[in-house]
Amino acid sequence: MSWPIRVVLDNGSAHTAKKTKAWLAAHPRRHVHWTPPHASWLNQIELYFSALAKSVIRYGDFSSRDDLISKIESYILGKNETA
Repeated sequence: MSWPIRVVLDNGSAHTAKKTKAWLAAHPRRHVHWTPPHASWLNQIELYFSALAKSVIRYGDFSSRDDLISKIESYILGKNETA
């Protein structure tokens, strides 16, 4: 059984182009969920993940998957304490 591939896309011109829509129609396993056109709250999510990437992931040195998870969780807890 093939599971559907779910993709969340914004309304950028590359995502809404005729060629993109044709490709998606030809690949029905991909299920696209479009964000609302003026979803400014998504910018906050993007900013949060950008800060996480810069602070923890990009130059991080991880001995294991569990180490990576631990460092991400520590970042989140620290942000929550100061929010």
